[in-house]
Amino acid sequence: MFGKKKQPPIKSLIAQGTRIEGNVLFHDGLRVDGEVVGDIRASDEHPSILVISEVAVVTGQILADHVIINGHVKGPVQAFELLELQPKARIEGDVSYKALEMHQGATITGQLKPMAGGVEDKPTLKLAANNG
Repeated sequence: MFGKKKQPPIKSLIAQGTRIEGNVLFHDGLRVDGEVVGDIRASDEHPSILVISEVAVVTGQILADHVIINGHVKGPVQAFELLELQPKARIEGDVSYKALEMHQGATITGQLKPMAGGVEDKPTLKLAANNG
């Protein structure tokens, strides 16, 4: 999973007090502390990480490999590797993920949809009691 690979560096920041209206395309890593009204999409060329801090507000679709949310997102979220929902995360929209880590206090108003290649790829466990 993502933890075994080297995480990409966070090279870009949308600072608190900044509001961007329009779509954002980024490479490697992006941290959002401000407000984005538009979609946030990672480039497909390299692994990506997106951090939405507890003071951030995003209104739009989010697509990245590794997504960490502790702020407010109004729109669908797609994490192609790992989605981490911190205690103050609030998502209003459907969520798709390969792996999910959700802390107590995080809320989702929408559907949770595991992507293909998640749990289904793990080997089936056989119970010792069934060997008889």
